[in-house]
Amino acid sequence: MSNLCRDDFDSGPKHVFSIEDGLWLGNLTAAIDLTFLRSNGINYIITVDSCPLPEIILDLRDINVKYIQVTDMDGEDLLSHFDGAYEFIKKGQEKSSVLVHCYYGISRSASIITAYIMKKYKISFDDAFQRVKVKNAAALPNIGFQAQLSLYETLGWKIDKNNMQFKLFRLKIAARKVKKVKILPQDCIDVIKGDPSLICARPDPKVYRCRKCRRILALQSNVLPHYINEKLSWKDSKLSSDDSSSQLCSDTIFVEPMTWMSVSQSESGKINCPKCRSKLGSYSWTMGCQCQCGAKVSPAFYLVPSKIDYSGFLQNVQATV
Repeated sequence: MSNLCRDDFDSGPKHVFSIEDGLWLGNLTAAIDLTFLRSNGINYIITVDSCPLPEIILDLRDINVKYIQVTDMDGEDLLSHFDGAYEFIKKGQEKSSVLVHCYYGISRSASIITAYIMKKYKISFDDAFQRVKVKNAAALPNIGFQAQLSLYETLGWKIDKNNMQFKLFRLKIAARKVKKVKILPQDCIDVIKGDPSLICARPDPKVYRCRKCRRILALQSNVLPHYINEKLSWKDSKLSSDDSSSQLCSDTIFVEPMTWMSVSQSESGKINCPKCRSKLGSYSWTMGCQCQCGAKVSPAFYLVPSKIDYSGFLQNVQATV
């Protein structure tokens, strides 16, 4: 299958650049040039492309390959792969040399190497990218990958799944996929959070309950804050700071999708209490929702304030063993 992917395309002449000792940035032509790989001691290859390398390379026992299946589109998720790619490159540099390549060696592979340089030297996206640009003037991550690299800097060069911007980023990625296939694909199931009513070792002292039956529906940490008359976006850096210049709105309670909501099988629908079946709100992966304050949220999973109560009591005090 990999050969079928490649036979119809030609990535052109070999383009490859030494970014630092033991780290190369190149295109597909460089990655399948066995003479080049051998002469430079390259035993580790990261392929960031829509198709894996051909079997002639994959079958080599001394070549270690990491495949990241991503197209060069603004809406693709490359951010989630940065930490794994870092570990692979680090190991490869310690043992031999590493080639990071995509089809043309311009956007996807440059993004992975920029993220690696950022994390390795604890520097900003701009500074890291300039180091790559000096070696390969053609390097240019697409605008979506640039935003993801900026967020990686905000995250302190490590994926933090509890960070609000990262949560919204993953939800946006999931929404794009739902729009294509009409259901939530398995590779995005991480955006669906667990049932907050279940016993846990560290209970959240602040919860939202169904006003009718008192069933716990959400934790304070599940709430996605939005600002009056502002579009909620994962690119908004104030979500990861203490910026209070914008006014938070509580007219509508937007939350993360949770297992009790049953929202993974369709694009939109109603949200009902899993215990008493009272209507609590609605959801939409693709159309989103506009709060009466003017804020636009997409995808949107919202609870109507008049249907729920905010409680400051511990949801439970039993710890799991």
